[in-house]
Amino acid sequence: MTRIDFRFRALWALPLLAVAVSACADASAPAEADVLVAHLEANAGYDVHGGFIINASEVRANLVDGASQLVLDLRRPGDFAAGHVEGAVNVSVTDLADHLATAVPAASTYETIVLICYSGQSAAWAAGVLRAMGYENVRSMRWGMAAWHEDFAGVWVRNRTNVGVAEWVAEPAPAPDAVHAPPMLATGLPDGPAILDARGRSVLAEGFLAVGMSPADVLANPDALFIANVWPAELYRTAGHVPGAVNYDPAARPFLTTARLRTLPPNRPVVLYCWTGQSSAYMAGYLRVLGYDARSLLFGTNGMIYDRMVADGMGNAFDPAGDVMNYDYEM
Repeated sequence: MTRIDFRFRALWALPLLAVAVSACADASAPAEADVLVAHLEANAGYDVHGGFIINASEVRANLVDGASQLVLDLRRPGDFAAGHVEGAVNVSVTDLADHLATAVPAASTYETIVLICYSGQSAAWAAGVLRAMGYENVRSMRWGMAAWHEDFAGVWVRNRTNVGVAEWVAEPAPAPDAVHAPPMLATGLPDGPAILDARGRSVLAEGFLAVGMSPADVLANPDALFIANVWPAELYRTAGHVPGAVNYDPAARPFLTTARLRTLPPNRPVVLYCWTGQSSAYMAGYLRVLGYDARSLLFGTNGMIYDRMVADGMGNAFDPAGDVMNYDYEM
């Protein structure tokens, strides 16, 4: 019979015992998502630092007055070269975090950092990520370059449609899903600031194409989505909504852990929508940092029920006559 040396078997078992003890310790540690959201809610957040939108008229006034303002244009280089706001710097979204971290003078010295895109939506999304990362002076220009001059307004003019009118409903709000566990994050980093930096950079690297969702795609299969209406509760009741949409009134600060954050499912797309796609994109940026598969309805209800918005006087319907400033631009 072969003799077994139990000394060596005991030594072989020691690493397994260490792994088992480590696993038990890790199981009792807070999940990364909990560490991250606790840090964010203590220091920053999607709705803690006031309005993230800046009007083109204010950007222009700051230029004229020489105010402390940094303008970053997120559009493709060819479009930037075809026309941009005076003094703007062309920066890719994927390079935003590094650009701000190494800016000279430092990003924190500017009163306002303005992000500009085509329609205001991808800039709003990037603002949601960056403000969560601690850049509280970042703001997104309302309507994007479409507001600056009519030469760039086509993106909004083309996307004001009524494709959702037939599906629009006025039924009572469905109950939100039951409370869920947070999304699984696995950066392997030790604390809130480190996890936040990694998550913010990861979300920016994904780009806005991972976020924007067309009205047609939302209406094609709403049951596969968790749809979040981010209007005031009264307007949700009186103006109707996308079928199945659950109302998250922004005034109630719903995406805090002390409110209704955990009613968002971590295992399917969460599509937020507002009037213009700008507020929803901003919130989607914050929620993606937390690990949710958050999307934003492109062009908001301007892209679904535009004529009804105008007829009912909802506000926030894009109007070239009032929303396009026709300011001079550089080439």
